[in-house]
Amino acid sequence: MRPDLMTTAPGDWSARTAPEIRELARTDGSVLIVPIGSIEQHGRHLPVATDSLLVSAVAQFGVERVREEVPVLTLPTFWSGYSPHHLSFGGTVSLEFEHMQHALEDVVDSALSNGFDAVLLLNGHGGNAALVDGTVSTVGTEHPSAEVLGLTYFQLAESFIDEIRESDPGGMGHGGEFETSLMMYLHEDLVRTDELDGTPMDEPYDKALDDMFAGGPLGVYRSFEEYSETGAIGNPGLATPEKGQRMYERLGDELEAVLRQIHDQNTE
Repeated sequence: MRPDLMTTAPGDWSARTAPEIRELARTDGSVLIVPIGSIEQHGRHLPVATDSLLVSAVAQFGVERVREEVPVLTLPTFWSGYSPHHLSFGGTVSLEFEHMQHALEDVVDSALSNGFDAVLLLNGHGGNAALVDGTVSTVGTEHPSAEVLGLTYFQLAESFIDEIRESDPGGMGHGGEFETSLMMYLHEDLVRTDELDGTPMDEPYDKALDDMFAGGPLGVYRSFEEYSETGAIGNPGLATPEKGQRMYERLGDELEAVLRQIHDQNTE
């Protein structure tokens, strides 16, 4: 069965009863994962739920890897993100920055009241990154007894992606070789393989980001229509389900290591 936005998997919060959640949360070294995605255009070949589907799958895979040794649950994915730069293409549901941060703060605040020792905000959309970092700080200030962490899942691929990618820098942007390969492996029926068309990133600033794994530290705001006619950036034509499987397995390795370290750091 493929990972989905809400499941009844053993590590899924929504599959547990309230007493079961409290019992697990109060176990030494307990960890809560909050997957955070988006609903936004991903070109003509990927569904608008791509970010939410992928972060959900990675979160569930991480739980499967460690749940026999680590008391861990994952909340249902927070499905709407901060995506104003995608609105011109249609299909996008975006929250205001402050509204989304307050909503995440409320979600995490109420979830932590069950007694978890640590919470990981696992982000799946680049446009959410600054917001998630800010939420880690605000929630951490309010909950000094809990470890509050944030991570954008695809950054875990930086250590191995050059072993898998075929595209040049610029080919693994929004809806490019990376996301399309993962979707082909996890949700092949949702990929429009006759529409694999994207535009390599062409950002004039030398210190700006070229794609998900290449470029410099300079942040630039632009509407996506300034980068691409289709809404996709990169080279989705190089994507394959075989690459997607390799990426997924390696992401599982990396997230497993993170979850085990969080558990160990918060075990008395």
